[in-house]
Amino acid sequence: MSATVRGYEATTDRSRGWLRYLYRKATTPDNWDKDGQPHPHWDGVSGEPRRSWHRFDLQDSSHAVSVMADITPAWREVYGTILDELVARFTGYWAAKDWLDQIGDDPRREQYPEEWYETLIPATLRGKYDVPGWTANGVEPWGFQMDPIGADGNLFYKGFFLINLGLHLYVTGDEKWNKPFEVARGGDGPYSWTHSSIAEFLANQWAGRPEGCHCENTKIWPL
Repeated sequence: MSATVRGYEATTDRSRGWLRYLYRKATTPDNWDKDGQPHPHWDGVSGEPRRSWHRFDLQDSSHAVSVMADITPAWREVYGTILDELVARFTGYWAAKDWLDQIGDDPRREQYPEEWYETLIPATLRGKYDVPGWTANGVEPWGFQMDPIGADGNLFYKGFFLINLGLHLYVTGDEKWNKPFEVARGGDGPYSWTHSSIAEFLANQWAGRPEGCHCENTKIWPL
């Protein structure tokens, strides 16, 4: 339960400990460009095969920040700094590394762990089907689309990125990310986008595909 001071809500000891950790984590310098490496405290292991990418740690780390900013608005500078650092990392190559590196069909199709075949692969397609999480950039009919935002697929990158951009604007009121910035630095790009242009692009994708956009090529997520 949250304590109250003079009628105002307060954060808990646990949430303040998490906030201190997240602030330290977000402000520790590292390099998410292609020639760099995320700091080891960013999780790129958990949730294989679908979530074992560093950007999921960026996304999951952001969920409570806007809620806490509503509870303790005097700390918005701290929350804004955290969200700005998360957004900045989303622009790096490593945030979209699966889309940029997983080209064509997965060569490991016939060597997946048995539990993947049991839970993630249709029985009739064993050995002929990419596991969810393999993005398959370059497969037909889409071909190579190296802009991780402008591609037909890769919803789970640009959708989460848009959430982080929205949280930053909500908490800070700062339109800094609505000025052109580069994504996927060090690859075939960089590619230039803004907060608004990403939102418009995704809105058009959803309007053109009422059944849903896809994350991995060939796999549509209808939610």
